[in-house]
Amino acid sequence: MDPDNQRVIRASEVGQYKFCARAWWLNRVMGNPSTNRSALEDGEAAHRWHGRTVWAVRVLTLAALVLVALALITLVLVLLRVV
Repeated sequence: MDPDNQRVIRASEVGQYKFCARAWWLNRVMGNPSTNRSALEDGEAAHRWHGRTVWAVRVLTLAALVLVALALITLVLVLLRVV
C-alpha cells in the first residue's frame, strides 16, 4: 500500500459521518465543502468559548482546593498552639 494514498480520518469527521453520512461523503469524497460557513464559524466560536470556560473552572477549582488546604493547615497550627 502506497503511504501517499493513505488518508487520515479525523475524529471530527467521525462525528460528522455519524451525524450525516451523506454530508461527510459529499465533503470528503466528492470534495464539496459545506456552503454554510457562517454556522460552522459560529460552532467553532462556541467550542472555543466552552474550552476557555472549562479551563477557567479547572483553575478556579484548583485555587479553591489550595485555599481550603491552607485554611486547614492554619486551623491545625492555631489549635496546636492553644493546647
